[in-house]
Amino acid sequence: MKSFSNLISASLYLSALCLAALLCAAPGFAQNATPVASPAATPPPAAANPILERPWEIGPVIQGGVGTGNRSTFSFFSAGVHAGKVLTHPALPGILHGQFEYAAELFPLWQSYTPAPHIQPYYTYTDGVPETFYLPYGGGTFSGITLTPIILRWDFATKGRFVPWAQGAGGILWTNHKYPPDFYAPYGGTSVWNFTPQFGVGFNYFVKPKRSISFAANAVHISSASLGDHNPGVNASVQFELGYNWWK
Repeated sequence: MKSFSNLISASLYLSALCLAALLCAAPGFAQNATPVASPAATPPPAAANPILERPWEIGPVIQGGVGTGNRSTFSFFSAGVHAGKVLTHPALPGILHGQFEYAAELFPLWQSYTPAPHIQPYYTYTDGVPETFYLPYGGGTFSGITLTPIILRWDFATKGRFVPWAQGAGGILWTNHKYPPDFYAPYGGTSVWNFTPQFGVGFNYFVKPKRSISFAANAVHISSASLGDHNPGVNASVQFELGYNWWK
C-alpha cells in the first residue's frame, strides 16, 4: 500500500514538473513564432495617360447654351456624334506638354429658340430726314444640321483619369429658315447657310481604361459671311457640351 502511495506521489510530482515546463516554454514559443500575416490588399498602380497610344475616339454628344449681348434672348440645343484621332506623341515642355488631336462633330439635330415673330421699329433716313417704320420681324424655333469638320485640339499630358484640353474649331450650319431672324425682305434677309467659328476648353474623365465622359465650354460665333442680303449674325454664344466616348 505504501509503494502504491509512493507511485501516486511520484506521478503527481512528474506531472507538476511537466506542467511547469510547458508554462515556462509557452511565452518563449509565442515570442519566437513567426506570425502568419493576412494578405494585404495591393494598391492599384498609378494610371498612365490613357491617350499615350494615340487612339481613336467616338461617341454621342449633346450641347446647349445661350446667346450673349443683343442675342441674350436666344437659346440653343443640339445632339449628335463626336469622333477624333490623337495624332502625335507628347510634345512641348512644362504645362503645355501634351498631344495634338484632330476631331470632327456632326449634329443632325440643331435648334435655336428665339423670340416669337413680332412687330419691331425699323429706323432709316430719307433725304437726310430720319424715319421710323414698324415692320414684321421673324422669330420662333429654327431647326437645322451643323457639321464641324475641323476641330484642332491639344490634349494636355496628365497621369490619371483626368485629361484636360483646349481647342479651336470651324463649322457650317444649315437651317430650315433664314437665320438669325431679321426683318422680312426687302428690308432684311439673312441666309439658311452660316459659318460657326468657335473656341473651347474641356476635359475627358476616364471612367474605364477605354471609356470617358467629356465636358466642354465653347464660345461659338454664327455668321453668314454676307451670303444673304443682311448679316446680323450671332456675335457670341456660350454653349456647354456633354459626351460619352469609346477609345480604341
